[in-house]
Amino acid sequence: MLSADMEPSLLISLLELYKPSFIWMPSDKKIESYGGESIFDEWGYSLVKTDYDSEYLLYEDLCMLLTTSGSTGSPKFVRQSYKNVEANARSIAGYLKLGPDERPVTTLPMNYTYGLSIINSHLMVGATILVTDKGLMQKEFWQFIKTSEATSFGGVPYTYEMLDKLRFYRMDLPALRYMTQAGGKLSADLHRKFAEYADSHNKKFIVMYGQCEATARMGYLPAEYASSKIGSMGIAIPGGKLSLIDTEGKTISTPHSAGELIYEGDNVTLGYALTGDDLVLGDERHGVLHTGDIAEFDDEGFYYIVGRKKRFLKIFGNRVNLDETERMIKSRFPGNEIACAGVDDHMFIFSVNETINEEIRSFISLKTGLNQSAFKVVTVESIPKNDAGKTLYKELEKYYDV
Repeated sequence: MLSADMEPSLLISLLELYKPSFIWMPSDKKIESYGGESIFDEWGYSLVKTDYDSEYLLYEDLCMLLTTSGSTGSPKFVRQSYKNVEANARSIAGYLKLGPDERPVTTLPMNYTYGLSIINSHLMVGATILVTDKGLMQKEFWQFIKTSEATSFGGVPYTYEMLDKLRFYRMDLPALRYMTQAGGKLSADLHRKFAEYADSHNKKFIVMYGQCEATARMGYLPAEYASSKIGSMGIAIPGGKLSLIDTEGKTISTPHSAGELIYEGDNVTLGYALTGDDLVLGDERHGVLHTGDIAEFDDEGFYYIVGRKKRFLKIFGNRVNLDETERMIKSRFPGNEIACAGVDDHMFIFSVNETINEEIRSFISLKTGLNQSAFKVVTVESIPKNDAGKTLYKELEKYYDV
């Protein structure tokens, strides 16, 4: 499943690699450039029979392929099984207590694992899906939400940053029951604001945690803890188990001790595919996922993500967490788009607001105790993001001058 707006050359390279017999695609995408012929047209889409005559063997429980949030346009896909998709949809429907009267609105693309999980979990209980291609910044979107009596929507951190700028808290949305957030850690300031809004407006704000490699969700923060557990990703979803391991692979049992987050459950996917030959591969993970996220849990067993295993730099011999640095800056300068990246001994902080650049540099030097020479603040027109709102750090590498 791919974005309909994928860059044509990337799409063609994927088609050449996987050689699908059929493509279901928007009718206006000039199907002739990809070869084949349209054999069925409906709803503005066409079913195209391609000219490929290769047939790859498929693993019997292989349901679909989705890109990870960081691999848009690459040949790397996550192999999700029918068992994975059903188990995760049932679990989500269970902890959100979904029923047939729900009316979620599509705020996220369905080729993104979080967006698709909203659709699957609601379809499983017979709910109505409110479909729109309008965006948060369009007046028509909010008119649609109100007139269609949407009961919920989901968003990534960037979504909530936009909602904050739009003064969402002042909107009159009587039918709205709850909001969900996943796709990265929300800043403590925004978490608090939306938790307080939910409390004062008789609505629910539910922070969730997941990865495409676990179909969608692995953890959630029950709405009743939204205000008292600011910054927490919560507890394991029904049917799942969370734990931490140290650098030697031993289980961590002491609260407030950081380690890699491990998840176990029926929604842990089969593995990756890099070519069509990989589609016959079976279950390579056996229900256990090493998330690559560094986390800790509190005295009550609620988990907190504190960074990524690979999102670290060594600066003058000190290990610096890029995600944590990014969060500190966003918390100190709310409402500003920020991204942190770089190479060892050189951190690049990307900002869209040039007026605060020197303040950012001084602030982060003070916070980390490292000399200002280690940090360079670069002004960019916008922080590059994919269609799921996740920062594309790879695209920022062109600004490195070391």
